[in-house]
Amino acid sequence: VLEIYNETIRDLLVVEDSNKPRPLVSTPKPKKLEVRQGEHGLHVPGLTHERVSCVGDVEGLMQRGTQNRTVGAHNVNLHSSRSHLVVTVSLVADHVHGAKRFTTRSKLHLIDLAGSERLDKTNAAGAMLQEAKAINKSLSALGNVIKALGKQQQGGQHVPFRDSKLTFLLQDSLSGSSKVLMFVNISPVEWNAPESLCSLTFAARCRKTALGAAKKNTESAQVAALKRQIEDMQGGSRRR
Repeated sequence: VLEIYNETIRDLLVVEDSNKPRPLVSTPKPKKLEVRQGEHGLHVPGLTHERVSCVGDVEGLMQRGTQNRTVGAHNVNLHSSRSHLVVTVSLVADHVHGAKRFTTRSKLHLIDLAGSERLDKTNAAGAMLQEAKAINKSLSALGNVIKALGKQQQGGQHVPFRDSKLTFLLQDSLSGSSKVLMFVNISPVEWNAPESLCSLTFAARCRKTALGAAKKNTESAQVAALKRQIEDMQGGSRRR
């Protein structure tokens, strides 16, 4: 569970205790979290991983992460999200069909995007102004990616996934091997009609974008067994 706050990735399952006394000897700062390309796609090394066995476990971790999310108050919203929240559920399954054995891997991102903000309405200043700029910039980058994906179907245009942490992290989820479901929330208040129209326009653009057919991510039982052996050997060497 992470948040993207001012283009910085934060682990929401790790919270520093402000009441804990400071050590006499200075300790090194926690390593900066970045999106990296790994063996099984994009991931964030150093992020906390928790094993879950049911939906209740996932909901509990989501609630725990949400409590640590950065929020603030301005003229429009008393509980305004100041970051994008991303919950990632990774699944690994071993299959046996007669003599054939293989492993499938999948990844589910549950994302709550911070809403775009009109500065003339929120009257944001100081730190909240910088947060609003970062939110709007990342949402604009997401819109540019959706636009490029739509044009890519017609001739192969470059897709600017690396323009923001959000779009880079979601590159696997916005590629041809994935499926995407998006919900757009709008306000029923007439005062917010321009923002609602903008949101609906963005939703219409997303609806017209086809990512392609989803593909199953599989590997043979032999390859999976070799990978587990390597992991066991690496774990043994670290314990020594």
